[in-house]
Amino acid sequence: MKLSFLAWLLLGCSMAFAQLTVTNDSYIFVDGNGFTAAPDVAPLYVTNEVNLTGADSKIYLRNEAQLIQDFGAATSTNSGTGQLSVYQTGTVNQWSYNYWCSPVGNNSAATGNENARVNLIDDATGLISSTDAAFTTGFDGSASPLTISDRWLWTYQTADQYIDWVYVGATGNISPGLGFTMKGNGTGATGSQVYDFRGKPNNGTITNDVANGLNTLVGNPYPSAMDSALFIHDPQNQASITGTLLYWEQDGTVPSHTLQDYRGGYYSFTINATGTVITDTPAQFMTYDEDDNTFPLAIPTDGSKSAGRYIPIGQGFMVEGIAGTPGTPATVYAKNAHRVFAKESDGNSYFFRNSTDDGDNTDETTSIQYQDNGLSIVPDDFKRFRINVDFTANEAQYTRQLVLNFHETATAGFDYGLELIHSEPTPSDAYFLLDEKIYNGQAFPFEETLIIPITIDIEQQQPLRFRIFDIQNFDESQGIYIHDIDNDTYVNLRNLDYELNIEPGNYSNRFEIVFTPEGTLGIDEFDVTSLSIRQDNNNQELTVLNPTNLDVKTIELYDVSGRRVLSLPIDAVSDHYNLSTVSISDGAYIVKVATKSSTNLKSQKILVKH
Repeated sequence: MKLSFLAWLLLGCSMAFAQLTVTNDSYIFVDGNGFTAAPDVAPLYVTNEVNLTGADSKIYLRNEAQLIQDFGAATSTNSGTGQLSVYQTGTVNQWSYNYWCSPVGNNSAATGNENARVNLIDDATGLISSTDAAFTTGFDGSASPLTISDRWLWTYQTADQYIDWVYVGATGNISPGLGFTMKGNGTGATGSQVYDFRGKPNNGTITNDVANGLNTLVGNPYPSAMDSALFIHDPQNQASITGTLLYWEQDGTVPSHTLQDYRGGYYSFTINATGTVITDTPAQFMTYDEDDNTFPLAIPTDGSKSAGRYIPIGQGFMVEGIAGTPGTPATVYAKNAHRVFAKESDGNSYFFRNSTDDGDNTDETTSIQYQDNGLSIVPDDFKRFRINVDFTANEAQYTRQLVLNFHETATAGFDYGLELIHSEPTPSDAYFLLDEKIYNGQAFPFEETLIIPITIDIEQQQPLRFRIFDIQNFDESQGIYIHDIDNDTYVNLRNLDYELNIEPGNYSNRFEIVFTPEGTLGIDEFDVTSLSIRQDNNNQELTVLNPTNLDVKTIELYDVSGRRVLSLPIDAVSDHYNLSTVSISDGAYIVKVATKSSTNLKSQKILVKH
């Protein structure tokens, strides 16, 4: 379809074209507010290419309108020297970074996606009018007229030998889909600024390099929202990245451009394949209110942001590779199949921002519900709680948050889409350890005999505190204990925080979460119709309790690859069996107990930690 009249069409509803050509001196204006009969419908669908034939050919996406193109197209055939114009609002002030990813590229005569540049951003002066953003070599930008400091324009990408920040400035080329940093232009503790991205719309499959154990700054490269569940669980991405998306958080109340003064870190996000369970934790955050266990009331501007299922236009984030090397990288993919129409104002999607901002508490598309504090609610068949580990050093108190999911589908190994890779350990920190990888979120099938070790690193002597909140779908009578092995102390965190003074060191065998304290592990406490399995890392021993004297035939231990590492044939009935795990390497295992009448009477995940 060719549009050849100036202001030919005002689109207030969903429109679809097989091919869209906008001739010179013509434009399409797409209003995301829709119209009275369908106020929430305003995407522009094009099943083939978009041709912006001349320099004055324009498509204006306004009020959260979006462009979506053919899900099957792998290669972009968009062409022309015209421009698509789409707005996005930055959410930080002049001291802080947002991570960006341009939805448009250069608009030369070439066909297909082209490199972006920061100077493709305009300063919006009217509904469709704009002027080029100005740039300064000074530390601070300004909002009006829009002036961007080019000191803070960097990408982060894999290289042949290493991964590092790469300066791009205002005019440096940025590959399609690669993210970049930019500090805000607002003043005061918070700030927002509308940026007008103008260029050829990106389309088709967009790839960037990743490498095992290294981060790459990528993002949503399209002029539409992107579904994080489809992106994370795309089979090609499952083979190349951890599934954890890292969004940068920075405390805008710190008025400094000096790196040593920055107070920030990465908010971690993942989602299950059905898009119904979001698992996330904030960056380490400052804690002021010692009596408040809820999130985010005890958290100032750093550590109080969150992301939704749908990744908005312009949003950048880090991913970590699990395949490839710096010299022979693997690939992360963004595809048309990941694109969706999701408006930020509907609460389905928002540019990374404070979770307490106004918004609906339900994502109507996925039925994800949210608490008033911005944390998501898991479905009824899941259990969840969060652990806040508070550190106090040099009178500065900060918190590392950990999250635990429980579901029958969780496995002995890494549960992609339910577990969070820990991005940036600090000298004093808390985390889970599995197969030499560190996590701030893990998943297990729930058992009352489950033991979950927490590793604590302490740089200098200080007070340490454990507390829990966001307890979901646990019976009120179910205790959740922190076990201090050195002191042989069990504290039910549902009733009391656990506080102690601690010396410097690495504590990988001292603290664990349990659900039944040692003193109540007698046979009478267990369901007499089932076996009970417990791994005691303090004594390096696996115990299988058999209260009803079942005819146990074998007890076997399997690693995460399915290899059997231990097998104990049973030739006599006993009410308990003990197996030494001294020779077993640290890691996650599945214990399988078979009887003469059942080849797999009971299976349970355990963690062995010496």
